[in-house]
Amino acid sequence: MIIGYARVSTSDQNLDGQIDALKAAGVEKIFQEKKTGKSRQRPELERLLEQLRSGDVIVVTKYDRLARSLRDLIDLVETIREKGAGFRSLGEDIDTTSPTGRLIFHVFGSIAEFERERIVERTLEGLAAARKRGRVGGRPSALSEDAKIEIRRMRDQDHRPIAEIARAFKVSRSTIYRC
Repeated sequence: MIIGYARVSTSDQNLDGQIDALKAAGVEKIFQEKKTGKSRQRPELERLLEQLRSGDVIVVTKYDRLARSLRDLIDLVETIREKGAGFRSLGEDIDTTSPTGRLIFHVFGSIAEFERERIVERTLEGLAAARKRGRVGGRPSALSEDAKIEIRRMRDQDHRPIAEIARAFKVSRSTIYRC
């Protein structure tokens, strides 16, 4: 059976374009979802995967309708493959039902993994270079050194409550505790 999955991120958006494309691709049954892709709870996708049988093919208009990231897509396609089913993305022309399609899909996955690793390397190199120049990342402190000294004095000598000190300096209690 050819099964479609259509998803939009908000209830304001419309599934009609995806449904038309899926029907034109020969989809027999369509699971529809109006949920953000970032959400791990996608009941219709879970229902689709539960009903998936060997020989079925899941079709989407674009792979980002199915998965939140390329890593998520690779994991989902592996789950689909383990059930003996295939995956097709109309927009990216990916079709894992053929040996060539599986190869292309895995090449994409390898390239994405390589790129993720390169991003991490470049980020770490950039942070190291910045540290060498005396720069540190993160948000600037909400309190000056003089304010920190005063806060410690108010706490230790005046025995003022943390909440009162926080209100006086217009910061959160956790900022006072870190100080």
